[in-house]
Parts: sequence; C-alpha cells; structure tokens
Amino acid sequence: MGERLSLPLPRGNVEIVVVLVGVTHPGNLGAICRGMLNYGYADLRLVNPKCSVDDDETRARAKHAQRVLDGASHHTGLEDAVRDCRAVIGTSGKREIGEKTLFRHYLYPWDMVAREERAGGRVALVFGEEGKGLSKEDLTACDYFVTLPTWEGYPIANLSHAVNALLYEAHRARVLADQGVDPALPDIVPVDQVLSPELRKTLLDALYQFSTSLSGSPEKIKSIEQTLKRTLLKGTPSNEESTRVIGALVEATTALEFSSGDPNWQKDHRRKLR
Repeated sequence: MGERLSLPLPRGNVEIVVVLVGVTHPGNLGAICRGMLNYGYADLRLVNPKCSVDDDETRARAKHAQRVLDGASHHTGLEDAVRDCRAVIGTSGKREIGEKTLFRHYLYPWDMVAREERAGGRVALVFGEEGKGLSKEDLTACDYFVTLPTWEGYPIANLSHAVNALLYEAHRARVLADQGVDPALPDIVPVDQVLSPELRKTLLDALYQFSTSLSGSPEKIKSIEQTLKRTLLKGTPSNEESTRVIGALVEATTALEFSSGDPNWQKDHRRKLR
C-alpha cells in the first residue's frame, strides 16, 4: 500500500476541487476523502462544516486518505471557497419535472465531464449538506448543475456516494485519455481490449494446426476447427487472452504430435507455430 501511495496524483486537463457545504456526518466526510484519493483527487474545501476533520470516525473512515483531511481548507462562504475556479458546478438530486424547468437545468455526469475536458482549468464540484442539499442561494451562485441518473422513485443519493460517482466519471475520462502516458496512471489493465489483426491470424493458425492434429475424417476436423474459431472469436478475446489461448493450443498440438509419433515433433521438438 505504501508503494502505491508514493505515486503522483494524475494530472488531467481538468483540475477538480471538491467543495462540501455544511457537511454534517463524520463518516461521510471520511468516506468522501477515501473516494477522492481512490480516483486521484486531493483538493477538498469545507464551507462551514458541522463535523471535524479530527473526529475519530472521520479519520477511521478516511483510512489511508487522511492526507486529504490534513490538506482540507476551511471557508465561511461558498464564494470564498471557489474564488480561484473557472467553473462552479452545483449538484442536486431534486429535479424539476416537465418541459418548462425554471431553475434546475441539469447535465448528466458524462456530459459535464466532456464539456469541462474541452475547456480545461480548475473547476469546483459543490455538494450540499446531508438531507438538505444546497440552499437556493448557493445554487444560484453555481454556473450550472449536474445530477446523477438515479431512479426517479428514489433519486437522492447519499452524499459520499454522490461524490464518488461524479469523481469516478471524471477520472474515467483521464484513464481513457492518459493511461500509460501519465506516470500516475500505469498501464496495468489494458484500455484497448480489441484483438489485433496480427494476433488474430496467429490464433487462427494455432487453431488450424491443433485441429489437423486430431484424429477423424477431414469433415470432422474442419467442423471442430470452425466451432473453436467461432466460439473463441464470438467472445471478443483481448490480445493477452488470445496469447494465452495460443500457448495452450501449441502445447496441446505438440502433445498430440508426440503421442502419434509424428516425425516433425521428433525432428524439431517444437512448441511453436510452424
């Protein structure tokens, strides 16, 4: 865990700061810090908080993200907290119904992220107090609003869950754009899961050689080859998955040739494609 914490935070085209207005529950505050650091964000700003960053429950729920608590800034008003931000985005689950919305004009998270990624700079995501949300005054101070695509039967999400969902969407854009390029986003899980044309040909060659090493009529062998081909390719395997399947097919082909006394195996001792 310590080695991973030594990684830098992701850069990204957009610098997001999380602003909590009147946060009440220590557990929520700690969980928000953990979620922030999970996705590589650490700029937390508290406006008139009703719980302490030093509360035992806050610290316990933050786990290894206590650095976010230690670096949090405190403000007496929203205007002061977002003074250095290019855009101020309010959040709410209270949606007006009907075509003629008077006040709450919303974007969904993916639309918000796409717009802000194009513009760049520092933006504030503003969240209100648990059970109350942002006041009309604070909402008026925001440039626009974002809402989660929650079910209309129960649209209001827990505060820490809402923060987590929005930061996930923002970080997702960074991963898709910069994984393997940004030192903070090492290329561990492949973003591109598409099978390359070159490896697809190798996979088909391995299937052919495996199938022709089996006993039976030419029709049966061809049927087995086609069944394996369609079953594997229908599953859209990644390059890594295909490489492992190729290795297994070559091993199986080698074993079949050895057991049948194939002179090619006796000569080459091959465990590779011809």
